[in-house]
Amino acid sequence: MPDLTITGKTRVYGTLAHPIDHVRVPSVMNPLYEQHGIDAVMVPIHVLPEELEDAVRGMRANRSLGGLCVTVPHKVTITGFCEEVGASGRRVGAVNAVRFDEGRRMIGDNFDGQGYVAGMKAGGFDFAGKHVLQLGAGGAGMAIAFAVAEAGAASLSIANRTVARAEDLAHRVHKAFPACITRGVEADADPAGYDVAINTTSLGLHAGDPLPVDVERLDPATVVSEIIMIPEETALLKAAKARGHAVHYGRPMLEEQIKLIAAFIGCPFPAS
Repeated sequence: MPDLTITGKTRVYGTLAHPIDHVRVPSVMNPLYEQHGIDAVMVPIHVLPEELEDAVRGMRANRSLGGLCVTVPHKVTITGFCEEVGASGRRVGAVNAVRFDEGRRMIGDNFDGQGYVAGMKAGGFDFAGKHVLQLGAGGAGMAIAFAVAEAGAASLSIANRTVARAEDLAHRVHKAFPACITRGVEADADPAGYDVAINTTSLGLHAGDPLPVDVERLDPATVVSEIIMIPEETALLKAAKARGHAVHYGRPMLEEQIKLIAAFIGCPFPAS
């Protein structure tokens, strides 16, 4: 095993969140740093929303700090502190990764959508030419909608309890990627006729949550996909598997996103 004793040369990265106890990125990143012999460490950084501006000032001054993974509730707010934001971050209006350049400028982008699409591709699913039903229009769902369209989906229907929100997202996605036919629909809209159904809602995180879609109304060939990682097998995936649907789990999204973020913040893992 490589010697990864922390020294004055060790590059420091952080995961910025509130609350902090649920974050999993350091537990994924640090073993990878060790595995690849990279002299870096990722630590949790717990910052209250009202103290974010002070924290940003301190992080800019910390020249050991190379970059950040950013999660709830800071994704939107920290975007305003970035001097530069990538295309995905601009479309979504939120970033989940930030790097500091040599002048301590903050450069941010959003990898939720790219990570999700890459995870699906690693599992053998290609969005090109597919008809997609996305459940949910908030949070990571916004980034996923843009990424699915960018990946070549033929159509994208976004189902949400607040239809106006789904319609607004659909309009923005179509404006960015006009080749993808997009629309916002009601949460209980007919789910038949799609190649894949993606759950981007929080339904499934807790025991007793209702299913985000009636699996009995899905076409038999519809692939059912989750972004929830805990529990690994949500009630939706269990119900879909019981009816013979192919399923994709939430974990690959994190695994692929980790690779993208690591490269972005300046500490890439060697290609496998």
